[in-house]
Amino acid sequence: MTPVRRRGPWPLWVAVLSLLGGLLLAGTGTGAAAAPGAPRPPADPPRQTMLRDATAGLFLHWGMFTSPKHYDCAAWEKAVTDGGWTPDYWVDEAKKLKASYIVLATFHSRLGYARPWPSKIPGTCATQRDFLGELIKAGEAKGVKTILYMTDDPKWHDEQGIETLDSAAYSAHKGRDIDLTQRPGFGEFSYDNFFEVMDNYPKLSGFWIDNDNEYWEQHKLYEQIRERRPDMTLSNNNEDTAAMDMVSHEQKTGMTPPYDQPSAVWTPMPRLTESCYKVPSTGAWWYDGQDRPVDTGLNVGRYVANSGTSIKSLMDLQAMVDGRFPPQQQKFTNFMKDYLPPIWESLHGVDGGGYMYGGMQPGTWNDGAYGYVTISRAKPTTQYVHVTTRPTSGDQVRLRDNGYRVKKITDLRTGKPLPFAQSDGRLTIRSVKNWDTYDTVFKVETTDRREGVYPTGSVKASEPALTDGDFTTYTDNKGKLPASYTLDLGSRKKATHLGINQREWSPTHNRSTFGRPEDSARIKDYKVSASDDGKRWRQVRAGVLESARGIRFIDLGDRLGARYLKLDVTTTWAAPSAPNFHLQLKIDEIQVGHGHVSRR
Repeated sequence: MTPVRRRGPWPLWVAVLSLLGGLLLAGTGTGAAAAPGAPRPPADPPRQTMLRDATAGLFLHWGMFTSPKHYDCAAWEKAVTDGGWTPDYWVDEAKKLKASYIVLATFHSRLGYARPWPSKIPGTCATQRDFLGELIKAGEAKGVKTILYMTDDPKWHDEQGIETLDSAAYSAHKGRDIDLTQRPGFGEFSYDNFFEVMDNYPKLSGFWIDNDNEYWEQHKLYEQIRERRPDMTLSNNNEDTAAMDMVSHEQKTGMTPPYDQPSAVWTPMPRLTESCYKVPSTGAWWYDGQDRPVDTGLNVGRYVANSGTSIKSLMDLQAMVDGRFPPQQQKFTNFMKDYLPPIWESLHGVDGGGYMYGGMQPGTWNDGAYGYVTISRAKPTTQYVHVTTRPTSGDQVRLRDNGYRVKKITDLRTGKPLPFAQSDGRLTIRSVKNWDTYDTVFKVETTDRREGVYPTGSVKASEPALTDGDFTTYTDNKGKLPASYTLDLGSRKKATHLGINQREWSPTHNRSTFGRPEDSARIKDYKVSASDDGKRWRQVRAGVLESARGIRFIDLGDRLGARYLKLDVTTTWAAPSAPNFHLQLKIDEIQVGHGHVSRR
């Protein structure tokens, strides 16, 4: 991994994607059905199908400097072969994790820029044995795709006290002097390798790219990949640029709860996103000679959290020279092999609930409980409530139902029905006895329509994007606060609550990036006023909205009647030290509720 240098804005990729839609990105879509009351997602290019259908991937940092380090390419290759390396081991381990793809990070700047394929391009280590080709073939036989890691960065070329980049050999190959230790020269070298791999491996699924290189941009690398190999996906580490199919968010720590990696993500749906993280708790991204500890609860929580937020889990496991994993990492994959199947329907073929696909509210629940909601794409009336942190006391879970009338709830693992009640906008699941150590999953069957919410089109707004039912449009305050948004119900009507989906474009985890603390560009202090004529207003609610992902609610009581409602936002959470987010506010949708589901 290399540090992030810049990130492209969300509106840029939307604009470019729309522009290219009829030319390069025409496709059949994911086939996913939205939950009741939610819009269908836009069509996606066919090459993205595998990634959109995936729940997880396996990240393998493995190269010349995997412990014990080798400083000669042939010696490393011999050690790998003599150790019994086989691609089937990696593919079988990926399947234990229910991973749909493997990202092979051997051409890594800090692993010796090794190329695990026979290359005709001199400049760095290239093996005689075709490890890449063997992995692709083994994966294809078992339904696991292979993606190749490519780096842009030459700065680590002599980190180990030896020179890993052979500028003289590459210069002779090109017929002119080229310095591989500088970004333009290395950019040209890696550029050539992109084309070699594309030409020689028709079954290679895509490239996972560590940031970007100016040479690639100047020579339109991505455009040429699209033209030559329109089937290949492009993923990028930490940058959101229009050419990429997926943005990969590098591991962050310090969240509460610690497994909630989505709180550090700044890329909104329906953008394909991935969270890449180390499974061992300490150490480098690659095997450093130690059998590092693995926190099973943390990693299961990450897996569930990502699925509950429509994010892919790219799990980094540290292959040794012979390809095997250290014992504690091996123990984890063996655990997941048995842990995932009983709850797999709740993690695969689902969308994150509480966002653009509808669903109940994720996050903080009663008595310290925390969790996520997933929605079945095949049957959108089925939602899954994942309790990743159980309540500190009691035998029940209570969460906002977002207008979904529940018909039946069962414990997914046992199939046992559970009693429940609905009132005041909340679903209470009762008599829970079998709490799972890591993820208690309830299968929730609902009716096919939402209740207590005015339908799309019936409420007009001062900013039309707020009530159009389309999560790809949104309102932007353009850095001006206070901001005011007016909702017109058409006539005097009952209003019990507002359901607000803010744009998921900023982290909710207050982290430090570029030496500055960040917090979310989300509503903090607000007030809600009501009016019958749009001129004379009375304040009905004021408060602080929590900085949290997913739909948030402002309750107005059961007796409010008005034609107009006005939401005034006076402050947001981001401080001046976070200039990308300070004073910024983007809201996708505001729903007006007129009642709550009641069932006891």
